Amino acid sequence: MSTTTPQRTCVSHATTDSSDFEVGLRPYFAYRDLGFKEATNGGYVAHVIRAVPGKQADPEWHTHETSFQMVFVLRGWIDFEFEDIGVTRLTAGSSCLFPSGVRHQVLANSDDFEQLEIVSPANFDTHAADKP
Repeated sequence: MSTTTPQRTCVSHATTDSSDFEVGLRPYFAYRDLGFKEATNGGYVAHVIRAVPGKQADPEWHTHETSFQMVFVLRGWIDFEFEDIGVTRLTAGSSCLFPSGVRHQVLANSDDFEQLEIVSPANFDTHAADKP
């Protein structure tokens, strides 16, 4: 018998005018919330994250306290630097699992960059970190 909090079915449809994207954790990205936070009672959050054209990343080392974080690139490319594997470019079709607490930073991205991100728990902490 499961002791987890019940989840509910959740469907999210994109609009054609991008009005469902908002500025979020990083000002050079726009975020479209997919409704998972409410559907999982805070267990997960899912976003489609896209570049804000003309704005570029401001590289800063940071960490996230999570039990699960993954991204899947839908369009374009993004360059990350991780303390454990160095610099890597993710392109359309690439995925990445972010271990909790691993120091990383966004170095650059294409103007057409877009990714799906899924994180648990929904309310996770982000901390500035010293360069490894």
